[in-house]
Amino acid sequence: MITIETKTRKSGVLLHISSLPGDYSIGSFGKEAKQFVDFLSECGFSMWQVLPFCLVDECNSPYKSYSAFGGNPYFVDLPTLYEQGLLTKDEIESCRQQTPYSSEYVRLYHTRTDVLMKAALRADKTLKDKIEAFISENIYLEQFCRFMALKKANNEKPWTEWETDEYSNDVLFMWKFIQYEFFTQWADIKAYANNKGIQIIGDIPIYVSFDSCDVWANKEQFLLDEENKPSCVAGVPPDYFAEEGQLWGNPIYDWQKMEADGFKWWRARLSHNLTMFDAVRIDHFRGIESYWSVDGNATTAKNGKWIKGPGEKFVDMAKEVAGEKLIIAEDLGDITQEVIDLVEYSGFPGMRVFQFGFLSDSDNPHQPHNYTDNCIAYTGTHDNNTLLGYVWELSEETRKGMLEYCGYDSPDWNNGYQSIIRTIFASHADTVILPIQDLLGYGSDTRLNIPGKADGNWQYRVTADQINSIDKKRWQKLNYLYRR
Repeated sequence: MITIETKTRKSGVLLHISSLPGDYSIGSFGKEAKQFVDFLSECGFSMWQVLPFCLVDECNSPYKSYSAFGGNPYFVDLPTLYEQGLLTKDEIESCRQQTPYSSEYVRLYHTRTDVLMKAALRADKTLKDKIEAFISENIYLEQFCRFMALKKANNEKPWTEWETDEYSNDVLFMWKFIQYEFFTQWADIKAYANNKGIQIIGDIPIYVSFDSCDVWANKEQFLLDEENKPSCVAGVPPDYFAEEGQLWGNPIYDWQKMEADGFKWWRARLSHNLTMFDAVRIDHFRGIESYWSVDGNATTAKNGKWIKGPGEKFVDMAKEVAGEKLIIAEDLGDITQEVIDLVEYSGFPGMRVFQFGFLSDSDNPHQPHNYTDNCIAYTGTHDNNTLLGYVWELSEETRKGMLEYCGYDSPDWNNGYQSIIRTIFASHADTVILPIQDLLGYGSDTRLNIPGKADGNWQYRVTADQINSIDKKRWQKLNYLYRR
């Protein structure tokens, strides 16, 4: 008898914590997170992909943060603090959602840390000792808490404009308290998910913000001039998302110095994230092979240049840190043969996005018949339109060709949508991930992010009723049919 070894095929859902249901202005590490784990399990999914857990910037994006290590205070669950006796009923009632169906970032910015300060000041000695012990175990979290206390003392100015190095001990402790509660609450959710057979995929932005504790406390790791300003900044050249390219503005790593100390900072960052998650996606992985470098004074990313990154040496380090845990290479964008070779060298699964498969008449890696076993296939990412929105916005000719590709030529659109999903599920891809909007069949009005657009992003939230309306048996069947 011949035994044929088969790989484990999986499927999952992309839903950021901020988009979870909840009563307090944003999704959090509350009961709704565990209820979502239950939903995934009942549908036969085995993966939950989230986006970065760090603080958001002025555009509400978690891809440009004050820290690559610190947790977003908005995700700390307020009812949990109430149950611990750290907040009163009136205090959490005052934080209830005011605007339906969206994350209330302006309100959160002005009120949430005030509420968390009240909780922090009520910590008894036993809790305080636990908090201090926890922070002392991670130098980068300690740097973050100190950075935030100093930022408050300097009227929230960038660190290059600080005038005092004195800070409030209460503010410092509040940030330590927030981090302790953040990571304690998340550890509980992750354990719950793992016990249900659900693995969590985290997300690591390749770059950090200039105004961050990462740069402030580790200046030698970045390309800065004599005035501690970035001599060059990150971005991407013109592409599908932006005709002028995208000027991200993040400082670029001094890869030579990082290599010289064995990538110490990156080792710590990967280890930190792989403690929080079962797998991580490294955003903009192509920047490890070559990165788009733009002059620090430029106003667009158009006139940058490609510079070689750390390549295989970085990959070797990452594999050593990860061990048996999974790293996903986000190999999208302007991909060269050198990038393809590096991803192949790494052994990391790359990404395939259905919506990129029909940008032209040419055959390309994003069409499902070209998916390899070792890849993660998406209908779309957090930067894409929803699947329904994408299809509606296609030209009639492209839409017709795409639906024919998926074996569908009827005017009944609903079944056409199912044909697309089946085509992706039936592909060779080891793992298939769908944004929650695509399980619901929602349009472009529920899109999470439009790259290059400053306002109105990152606010989408799903409701409990909407999740409960999803036909779990349908997804059970799909997962069973295609052995996911």
